[in-house]
Amino acid sequence: MQTQMLNKTFALISLGCDKNRVDGERLLGEIASHGCPITTDLYKAQVLIVNTCAFLTAAREEAILSVLEGSRLKEEGKLEKLVVTGCLPQGYEEEVFPALTEADVFLGTADAKELFPALERAYAGERVSAVGSATRLPAEQGKLLPRVLSTPDHYKYLKISEGCSNHCTYCLIPSIRGKYLSYPTEALLEEAKGMGETEELILVAQDITRYGEDRGENQLVPLLKALAALENIRHIRLLYCYPEKIGEELIALIRDEPKILKYLDIPLQHSEDRVLKLMGRRGTRAEYLNLFARLRKEIPGIALRTTFISGFPTETEEEHRALLAFLKEAKFMNCGCFAYSREPNTPAYKLKGQVHHATKQRRVKEFYAAQKEIARANMQAFVGKTLNVLCDGIDMERSCFVGRAYFQAPDIDGVVYFTASEAKEGQICSVRIDHAEEYDLFGHVE
Repeated sequence: MQTQMLNKTFALISLGCDKNRVDGERLLGEIASHGCPITTDLYKAQVLIVNTCAFLTAAREEAILSVLEGSRLKEEGKLEKLVVTGCLPQGYEEEVFPALTEADVFLGTADAKELFPALERAYAGERVSAVGSATRLPAEQGKLLPRVLSTPDHYKYLKISEGCSNHCTYCLIPSIRGKYLSYPTEALLEEAKGMGETEELILVAQDITRYGEDRGENQLVPLLKALAALENIRHIRLLYCYPEKIGEELIALIRDEPKILKYLDIPLQHSEDRVLKLMGRRGTRAEYLNLFARLRKEIPGIALRTTFISGFPTETEEEHRALLAFLKEAKFMNCGCFAYSREPNTPAYKLKGQVHHATKQRRVKEFYAAQKEIARANMQAFVGKTLNVLCDGIDMERSCFVGRAYFQAPDIDGVVYFTASEAKEGQICSVRIDHAEEYDLFGHVE
């Protein structure tokens, strides 16, 4: 069994969020455990895996285009088998399996162990769907599946749970990935220990602040304390903390634990009470502003990041302008805004008062114009100061080094460009800031 797989070379395209990236790394771990080579050059691969996102219509379209691109490699004779995995087959198996005939194997979000058995059948002439054939949590037996990390050595992601139980009215995640299930603490600690020297460990989940509640009691603070005690972990970054679960114990830990970066990504989606209620979000404008004031008082210099949805059904011009005013009052270090995407099988899909596409795009544009001014002021405040910057490597186009300060997460925030006689990837450099743009900083190592 699986003997004909041993000499096959695999490549992976992973789409979507950092949580999906971790799932892709577990697929790579399964491949490596069978002794098969892995390449980043698609033209050298015999088996291509497309790890898909299906959160939005645009994400599903991107996934399908990636599958079709892989099929062209098959037509050219450069590729033998095409595997589609992740959220798209997990949530839309009945649609995509008969439609995407270009693909040979379909797997769900937790079916890494089924990859090789399914490929054996595919090489025997079958088209195979093994979606959902494995248990949904790869840690149900107390041990996470191994990973091949795809990030630089100095920062890594730790996914602490699967699924979501918040049931926001615009979101497909619960229907695709199921209810919130926390990975066992012992398994997470074992995985973090096995990552080696790590300058920045980034905790991710759909909502990290509910960690442990599905098992009876919130365990995020104990988990963070245990991770901070690991000698190989230098710093910890927290992504996706829902506002209603940021309590005094968590605030105190972020304040007092030097390993936890003073940075929180708090997805809000809107500021106005009526829209928040329609979205199925907990909290109000006043509660959010009170939370930010408390965080800034308890943790001076904390960087707050968030995301918003513009053009949610029935959102009025007054509520849109109120959101822009909220931005100016909250003064986020970084934030993103997305036009509402009307997704079938979500409660919001059925709402009357859908906002016209052109109106949504205009509102997003106005949002970013307002945030740009806030971001410029935020960045300008660092000019003349010296920051600790984690070097991520060299920017060849600018002929300088590039890195991130504590208020900059990989891929979603700005960066710091700097000159130095020497700097190594993963090194913390003291950079004096000479110049600022809206989202990026420029400086030099003295």
